[in-house]
Amino acid sequence: MNRFANRSESRIARVPASLISLAVLGVLWIAGTAASASDPNILFILADDLGYGDLGCYNPSSKIPTPNLDRLAKQGMRFTDAHSPCTVCTPTRFSLMTGQMAFRVPNGGRVFSGAGGPSLIAPGRSTLPSMLRDQGYTTACFGKWHIGLTFLDSDGDPIHDGSPKGVTQIDYSRDIIGGPLDCGFDQFFGTACCPTTDWLYAFIDGKRIPVPPVAKLNKSKLPKHPYANDNRGGVVAPDFDLEEVDIKFLQKSQQFLKNHVQQATGKPFFLLHSTQAVHLPSFPGNAFKGKTQSGPHGDFIFELDYVVGELLKSLDELGIADNTIVMFSSDNGPEVPTVYHMRHDHDHDGARPWRGVKRDNWEGGHRVPFIVRWPGKVPGNSTTGQITSLTDVMATLADVVDADVPDDAGQDSFSMLPVMLGSDDGKPIRPYVLMQGFYGGRKLAIRQGNWKYLHHQGSGGNNYASHAMLKEYALPELAPEAPGQLYDLESDPGETTNLVLKHPEVARELRALLDASMQAGRSIP
Repeated sequence: MNRFANRSESRIARVPASLISLAVLGVLWIAGTAASASDPNILFILADDLGYGDLGCYNPSSKIPTPNLDRLAKQGMRFTDAHSPCTVCTPTRFSLMTGQMAFRVPNGGRVFSGAGGPSLIAPGRSTLPSMLRDQGYTTACFGKWHIGLTFLDSDGDPIHDGSPKGVTQIDYSRDIIGGPLDCGFDQFFGTACCPTTDWLYAFIDGKRIPVPPVAKLNKSKLPKHPYANDNRGGVVAPDFDLEEVDIKFLQKSQQFLKNHVQQATGKPFFLLHSTQAVHLPSFPGNAFKGKTQSGPHGDFIFELDYVVGELLKSLDELGIADNTIVMFSSDNGPEVPTVYHMRHDHDHDGARPWRGVKRDNWEGGHRVPFIVRWPGKVPGNSTTGQITSLTDVMATLADVVDADVPDDAGQDSFSMLPVMLGSDDGKPIRPYVLMQGFYGGRKLAIRQGNWKYLHHQGSGGNNYASHAMLKEYALPELAPEAPGQLYDLESDPGETTNLVLKHPEVARELRALLDASMQAGRSIP
């Protein structure tokens, strides 16, 4: 029995075994799976550094057209109180794949670069893709990985060096360890870290880089604008076009979908499409330059929307849209230069209506878009205010496929299936939700109901007093001697007034709840 079942009264209708053809049973037996003929396909699209206010369906004042994502929201359910587990990418991606907050594991606050590693996912750990693969799913990931992996040098020794020097030591004839194929995915094509920001500009195909880098990146040939200053001077492979990375990933995902349907194995699929967009540098492809009135970053968001539209189009053309769950979200809030320049140059606010940006534990750093479409199951044009985290994806999909998840997995994952099916009766699914700032376990926050407690001073990430682009957004601290911050998000969604001294009993209760969760090593009972 699925251990998340007690949080999901509604079950997905199952096709009785007596009605499943012997041929299908034979295929499943050979594959060693227990997939049900009613199990849906799953497509999860994870954007990078996309803010809550970057989409029209979340921000009526957005200056960027996002017709495909707006349409996806109308066809499904839009969560208005969804959160990334962390305010930066590596820990969030770990938490999405494991259902566990990253601060609970060694180096859980790390953001990898170059040949850095090892993977945050321990060998043998149950993950979202491995759970689904055990249920008979074909699993694939295309795009940015960034959870850590291990490159080997010519002696076969692990490198684990995120500096430029580490990249020079890679032996490209050796398999990569701890990457997506070792964490539950059957197929992978993408990059180790941030595709266009790293010391290593090269594509991984499976466990190897088939076309290694041969020269240092020539930045003089790249676009120059306020959103183009975030890529390192690393080494680049001949087939790596920094301005067309997302189209490359799109083509790989589309080919996977086509091949999967043509092979007609009877198996459902789980596809994680992990974009470069809209992480800086904002390098929209040639087909998208100048397509909006909001500069290069606006064009980049428009390209992201196009990618989503093309994936949805592929589902339609292949005749599998009605039996595919589509989930869309972002790994954290928008980046500092993005917010600053988009506000000043284009009157667009990717963090609207929240305080804070990427790295901050204020809402703008972790309140993210989250959209779910499941035709015939999830009501269209619906919204929910249920508090959720991307850690919840694992429990939710376990509930969908009735997976048996071990007790040492999904420690911070709650099933949102009742919410998706409209059977939650408005009752809170989560007793609380945790957020992790830029510095791992040293910067944590907890939310329960309308109350949010930050167990630290300041943003938990960016230094507003010294950052040239953030100084103008600094607010006076009304309780500078207090050990933490307490906000009532119902009356003060902008987190402007620290109530920690006015309501010390609430702060103590939330602090105790946070301590108990840390000591227990889990959020779920």
